[in-house]
Amino acid sequence: MILGFIEDQRAQGRSVGSICQVLREQGVRVAERTYRAWKRAQPSARDVEDAVIIDAILAARVDAAGGASPESMYGRRKMTALLRRQGLAVSARRVDRLMRQLGINGLVRGKGVRTTVPDRNAARAPDLLDRDFTAEAPNQRWVADFTYTRAWAGFVYVAFVIDCHSRAIVGWHAATTKTTPLVTTALRMGLWRRDRAGHTVKDGLVHHSDAGSQFTSVAFAETLAMEGIAASIGSIGDAYDNALAESTIGLFKNEAVRDSSPFRTGPLRTIDDVEWVTAGWVDWYNNRRLHSTLGDIPPEEYESAYYADLTTPSRPVLAPA
Repeated sequence: MILGFIEDQRAQGRSVGSICQVLREQGVRVAERTYRAWKRAQPSARDVEDAVIIDAILAARVDAAGGASPESMYGRRKMTALLRRQGLAVSARRVDRLMRQLGINGLVRGKGVRTTVPDRNAARAPDLLDRDFTAEAPNQRWVADFTYTRAWAGFVYVAFVIDCHSRAIVGWHAATTKTTPLVTTALRMGLWRRDRAGHTVKDGLVHHSDAGSQFTSVAFAETLAMEGIAASIGSIGDAYDNALAESTIGLFKNEAVRDSSPFRTGPLRTIDDVEWVTAGWVDWYNNRRLHSTLGDIPPEEYESAYYADLTTPSRPVLAPA
């Protein structure tokens, strides 16, 4: 700080001696030889390493167009994981210290809002998950829910379908009404995407949701039956019975559609704006966003590793001679 002050004063034409004299009169004990020693001093190895890490942190927070990247929402833990994936040997403590120096904080998740209205009189499927939102392989368990966001033209509802194995969003759909086609279309997108990727959904998939009227409707039950999908519905009014879907929707609200979101380029005027933002966020969420439950890797990478293990031939075990 003192060195910088002296440099600023020198740039204005003042001599080092006069600057140091004024500083001493103000109680700052600094001599001309001290200033010159500072100028000749080389940065320490730690300072150089800190500068490299700071550059990497700042670069990660900016996209190709010079705006804020989605990674700018990362806090200290995920930023540490991101830097390690880039090949930097960094500790969480060091990243924490440098981000504090830079005044950088991660995004804090907001409070969730329940959107679905339970139909207490409708016949409901049993709860086949019992709050176990894990799966040994893709296409075994999917969870679904929907939320809303405000646009100038009115409310827009967005439905999501998530695979419990990888947390990947396999399907989504936006509409201006929260009717059964909203959730049916999201489900059909998931089935289409899996088929297009060469991983067709087979009989035995469990589709889990809350007791919203869209999911307990006869039309949706018929869709599940035609696709060979088992229906599962959690307890009425209990968000924990669909916690994975609720958590994913919380991320969508906090990361994609909030006012300062890096995915927004302006106000959400119509459903078209909401669809554009959602498409960008889902692509980032599946392909680049680091998920702590997956070991800080993206869902698509997690699934690719699973399928790679299936296709990698195991070495034969040789019997002793």
